[in-house]
Amino acid sequence: MKFVMTQAICPEGMELLDEDVEVYVADDPDPNHYLDQMKNTDALIVRIARCDGHAIENSPNLKVIGRTGVGYDTVDVKTATELGIPVVITPGANNRSVAEHAVAMMFALSKNLVEAQNEMCAGNWEIRGANKAFELEGKTVGIIGLGAIGRETAEICKGCGMKIAGYDPFMNQEQIEAVGAAYYSDYEDLLKAADIVTIHVPLTDGTRDMIGREQLAMMKKTALLINCSRGGIINEADLAEALKQGIIAGAGTDVYCDEPPEADDPLLHCPNLIVSPHSAAQTREAVIKMAQMCVNGCLAVCRGERWPYVADKAVYDHPIWKNRI
Repeated sequence: MKFVMTQAICPEGMELLDEDVEVYVADDPDPNHYLDQMKNTDALIVRIARCDGHAIENSPNLKVIGRTGVGYDTVDVKTATELGIPVVITPGANNRSVAEHAVAMMFALSKNLVEAQNEMCAGNWEIRGANKAFELEGKTVGIIGLGAIGRETAEICKGCGMKIAGYDPFMNQEQIEAVGAAYYSDYEDLLKAADIVTIHVPLTDGTRDMIGREQLAMMKKTALLINCSRGGIINEADLAEALKQGIIAGAGTDVYCDEPPEADDPLLHCPNLIVSPHSAAQTREAVIKMAQMCVNGCLAVCRGERWPYVADKAVYDHPIWKNRI
């Protein structure tokens, strides 16, 4: 059996592959650059990388694609499904890690920590009087997307004394209120009401640019916007303009339309912005859980088992799965 990895997974994940498994670590985000290795691989594990239809179609022995995370917008799931190749994902493995990261950004912004440190280190003690810091207790955090990560974020925020507002098109009012959140049927109404908005939805055709110039103008002038989900959900050019013009008070983002962004990307040079390098899910604990879950799923599929955690369960309708467990 052969596994190809765009980048190496952690040792705890590697340990699950016994000596009979050949492993090729590419250290390259594009499998099209090593199609010679892809021709006889059984499994491809994708980390910070993309796997398009061309790479899949030119990997005749490929049985499974593993994605160490819950998002799969970087994998051509449609082509994989059409060929009967499950795309294994790791839901639940990084819930706490991402939720804590989002809340950490809320704290850092609400206390103006980044600007205060930079200015103080430059000799500006008077930054202490910037009058930007505020308390989170009693503030309303609007959560767009109340899946596992959104719900975990809500629990942490409630523990900090914050009020929760929720929007999720796949949940009804009763379900959202059961989470302890005020129900919003329209996310734009939530944007108007919240002191802080945090995004926890996947990037799809329906969520791309769901927050742009028009929606940013709806928010409170004192509001914060957090995105630890996917780049492209917030229009980056519009966010940069909103921050420069003071339309909202601040933002934190862990994700970008182009990763990594160029050093001269206008978004990276905005006031009142905190950024991190798509690292919300990179705690030691989450990295281990994601790697182990991904490897176990890939091994199960290679054995002919129907692993439940896949991007599109319709893959099991393919004829090659007809007589498998």
